[in-house]
Amino acid sequence: MKRLIKKYILPAVLIAGLSLTSCSDFLDRSPLGDLTEDDAPGGINQGRVFQLYGLMRGYNITAGIPAFAIHNFRSEDSEKGSDAGDGSDQAAFFDDFEYNTTNGVLASYWTENYKIIVNCNTAISGIEGQSTKTSQDTINYAEAKFFRAYAFFNLVRAFGEVPKIDFRVTDPAQANIAKSPAADIYALIDADLEVAVKYLPTHWSDSFTGRLTWGAARSLQARTYMMRNDWTNMLAASKEVINSGFYNLSTHYDKIFTDEGENSPESVFELQCLATAAKPNSGTIGSQFAEVQGVRGSGQWNLGWGWHMATSILKDKAYEAGDPRKDATLLYFRRQVGNVIDPITPENTNTPFGESPISSAMGAAYNKKAYTDPALRKSFTNAGFWVNIRLIRYADVVLMAAEASNELGMSSDALNYLEQVRSRARGNNASILPKVTTNGQTELRDAIRHERRVELGLEPDRFYDLVRWGIAKEVLHAAGKTNYQDKHALLPIPQVEIDKSNGVLVQNPNF
Repeated sequence: MKRLIKKYILPAVLIAGLSLTSCSDFLDRSPLGDLTEDDAPGGINQGRVFQLYGLMRGYNITAGIPAFAIHNFRSEDSEKGSDAGDGSDQAAFFDDFEYNTTNGVLASYWTENYKIIVNCNTAISGIEGQSTKTSQDTINYAEAKFFRAYAFFNLVRAFGEVPKIDFRVTDPAQANIAKSPAADIYALIDADLEVAVKYLPTHWSDSFTGRLTWGAARSLQARTYMMRNDWTNMLAASKEVINSGFYNLSTHYDKIFTDEGENSPESVFELQCLATAAKPNSGTIGSQFAEVQGVRGSGQWNLGWGWHMATSILKDKAYEAGDPRKDATLLYFRRQVGNVIDPITPENTNTPFGESPISSAMGAAYNKKAYTDPALRKSFTNAGFWVNIRLIRYADVVLMAAEASNELGMSSDALNYLEQVRSRARGNNASILPKVTTNGQTELRDAIRHERRVELGLEPDRFYDLVRWGIAKEVLHAAGKTNYQDKHALLPIPQVEIDKSNGVLVQNPNF
């Protein structure tokens, strides 16, 4: 019943408590993402904001190739994956840094983030224009501010200077404005998140599992400060989340990305996804997150498209001996070349279901953080539309505190935060992952950077870590991605957007 009750809450009934006649009636009304403003019995503001959760689960933002290409492929630990001939143009662009201005994935990412922004602006403007506001209006206002900040954070990291469309657009011509400096975009992000932190509640009832909270907003603040190496504000934000006591690391690492681990005490912000008998693979209530990253095989092993795979560098060189996070992150498989298939071995057999998939994919391993329960595949489809998308984990917040503490010369605090994460990974096995004891800032910096890599393996933003640390060229060249140059830290503006602007938008330097 968990699948039909607990997980029904946000994607299909983010509107829970809104005087709906029945759950089935609401499902018939295209619940999330397709809601019109008039469909939400809680009012126009609520309807506008609830649409944003559906947009966040979209293919181009968190669940599909544009999301994985921009946030994952460009690091040394991820690659396009799938078969060599499937999307070779995207491998050239994102794996090999052969940037061009006409890439369709790039354009989709730009467009969809601005779609979220435009929808947020409509909600924000509507609430600001009211003469009186209810407490629910204020929360909706904070939610819209959070999502606008999230989308602009996506854009400023990817492209640098972008148009600051922070007003309601009623005519497309209004949005044809020049780029603003990155500092101005970050100022808007900071202002929006201040509102979100002030007005979002710390908790929701079970009826609203997955809805935005104070902790999500404060954690996103920490992440935006982290991208700017603003150690003081990064530490203050992350410490507030830690000291709140609202989250913990009690969930075993190998459970976090399972159905059992959904909305665990570690979950700071998690997009809710659902499959039902009537809608087993519906984008209105679920997402393609697992399908796009699922095993590319045939028959029972046709679990998805096979995109976003681990590199051999992550598989063979990143993890310390015995680190259980390796087997919880990497989904091993038997490689098929022609009619020849590797035999089943303990090394290619995966816990907890004992499966050893067969695939001709080119990567070293699949992303186990998108792995699905075979029993649920039988109930619905192989595509895994029910898998939640974890966007902010508490372990990330703790590691942000560790990094900021070390950079500010507080090595004792940094070691404490670092040990919290390593201790959870170590569990009861004292023979692995020894406690880090160095007080040297350089050595401790390296230890914290390593911990981010393995704790957050195959999750978004390893590439952005390399960029902000100033080591992207060094690391990527050592990994064989020798086309990378400093200019590749930012993506080119999609040419289609420049053309539509009639010259108002100017291309990024060097493109």
